[in-house]
Amino acid sequence: MLLPVVLMIAGLVPAPAPVMIARYGFNGRVATILDESGLGHNLRVVAGHGGQVRPVVHGPGNALAFPPRCVASLCPHVALQSPNTADLNPGTRNLAYGADVLLLPTQTSKGQNVLQKGYSKTSSQYKLQIDGVAGQPSCVLVDVRRPGIRMVRSAVSAADGHWHSVRCERAGSRFDIYVDEVLRGRSRIPATLSVANNRPLSIGGKGAYRDNDQFNGALDNVWLRIG
Repeated sequence: MLLPVVLMIAGLVPAPAPVMIARYGFNGRVATILDESGLGHNLRVVAGHGGQVRPVVHGPGNALAFPPRCVASLCPHVALQSPNTADLNPGTRNLAYGADVLLLPTQTSKGQNVLQKGYSKTSSQYKLQIDGVAGQPSCVLVDVRRPGIRMVRSAVSAADGHWHSVRCERAGSRFDIYVDEVLRGRSRIPATLSVANNRPLSIGGKGAYRDNDQFNGALDNVWLRIG
């Protein structure tokens, strides 16, 4: 109990504890997906051209399956989006986010979004995606003042038809990606890199429009922690 007093006497202020800002287990109704963190960042389904999500069994509960890969001129598009709110912006604080992903090797594409807030060209951003034919997860950060993609990519694929836990983690100038709790990539970023934008948190795609980087597998246990 003396530690906070000692720190105050020494002129040091303990860093705030990390906060689980959003968490989605997908075990309730699909129409409105509740934020299990208790902070109210509930998700709504946005869809186009018949896009929809459907519950699938995962462990003791459910996950959500997104539309399969489509190469037609018009394809089903769907994403889950929260309202825009400033507390989903980490600024320069430490940040971690992730999801359980299931993707078949036959369902990979140029790029599929798992989770993102913001855009790389028009605002700052944090993002988790599954890249290319090999299906390698990658994490992205884009600074609000100095646009330019900062990426760390996993050395292993997550597109093998099995469930994998993928986590992106920013701590100061360190930017890591973990697959199944194993460090699979690390890069350095400016400690001053800041992410703050007025975009919604979007899961499974950018939105319901054509170029939405649609995720084509199943997702569960999507989460975001700041601090």
